[in-house]
Amino acid sequence: MLELLNLGNNQIEDTSPSWLGRLQELRILILRHNGFHGAIEEPKSNEFPKLRILDLSFNKLTGCLPSRHFQRWKAMKVVDIGKLRYLEADVSFAVGERSWDSDFSYSMTMTKAGVETKYERIQDFLVAIDLSSNKFDGCIPEDIQMLKALQFLNLSNNFLSGPIPSSLANLSNLQALDLSRNKLSGEIPQELVQLTFLGFFNVSHNQLTGPIPQGKQFGTFENNSFEGNLGLCGNPLSKKCYPKGLSPPPPSLSKKDDGEDSWLQFGWKAIMLGYGSGVVNGLVLGYFFNPMKHKLFVKYFGRKMQTRRRGRMN
Repeated sequence: MLELLNLGNNQIEDTSPSWLGRLQELRILILRHNGFHGAIEEPKSNEFPKLRILDLSFNKLTGCLPSRHFQRWKAMKVVDIGKLRYLEADVSFAVGERSWDSDFSYSMTMTKAGVETKYERIQDFLVAIDLSSNKFDGCIPEDIQMLKALQFLNLSNNFLSGPIPSSLANLSNLQALDLSRNKLSGEIPQELVQLTFLGFFNVSHNQLTGPIPQGKQFGTFENNSFEGNLGLCGNPLSKKCYPKGLSPPPPSLSKKDDGEDSWLQFGWKAIMLGYGSGVVNGLVLGYFFNPMKHKLFVKYFGRKMQTRRRGRMN
């Protein structure tokens, strides 16, 4: 009858406890911050039929993501957003003739949108998977699209490679998707624009290329959602996208050319200024030092001086 198992933040060293899948009523499994290692075993039966929240983050798990398990987690496939309900246990006991009835609300701590969040109460329809900070490799399996009710998916800080599946657009209830710090390549699928509830998106520090999808929720994501991908271009990054076959001029050449042009322009201006000032100065000096002009100046100025002297003597 166990519904919640929280063994997080311990020092448990063991292989992946896939046998816990036999617990038919288990809804929440939290094993974060331990020393679980090795690959997740293939399911042997109808395991975890009611599981809605799985947190295996900060362990040492290896191998591929549990694709076969994704196919069997029935509760994560059903979107059930009716009236607001919380996961809780009905506690009742009696001592002699007296009895007590009480409700015990489940609580947990989980990384949500990159921030560690404390849930004092857990909504019944919350569906989340956190497999971050392990050593998973290989591709993101297409089978993950079957988990239609998934709201939070964190696969960050692993060794995942290959493209981001466009089928993730089928997770129409997804609110947070963190694929950062992996080795993912290729383009970000344009289909992800269809995720209208997506409020947090992080694909930073991968090997992605091409244009960033534009429109709807993607207009709200900032630079840090895409940083560390040298091949990405388009808003919100400053790097512009160019059509296939065309590329911008190398920055070093353009700067060099601009420098040469500016020096050339400065040189011609200096020459023209020098030439112009030289001409003006030459004309002025030439006028004063022209022999003919000099004689006329002496003759005219000399007459004036003689006339003034005679006037004084008289």
